[in-house]
Amino acid sequence: MPTRQTSSSGKPKSPRIQVVLPEDLCARLSALAEQESRTVSNMARVLIQQGVERHEDCDRRPMPRAEERYRPNFEREQPRRLRGAPRRLKLYRPG
Repeated sequence: MPTRQTSSSGKPKSPRIQVVLPEDLCARLSALAEQESRTVSNMARVLIQQGVERHEDCDRRPMPRAEERYRPNFEREQPRRLRGAPRRLKLYRPG
């Protein structure tokens, strides 16, 4: 749950959250922040905002029908040749 603090002037500050990151992810975030001349906190806020917007955009798109989802995979497959000549089937005729 985000916590809200008040400044010395009495105005409410933005909500704050705590996030625990693995060491390697924290180092990558710090490097990105340095490249863009931002603070680590500001870089995290920008990346979270972009991720939330991308996630919301995906939720707004209609789900494709099953045949639309699988068609590209089928079209990429190469046709397979049958091995050997086709065999004749014997039909069972009662009587």
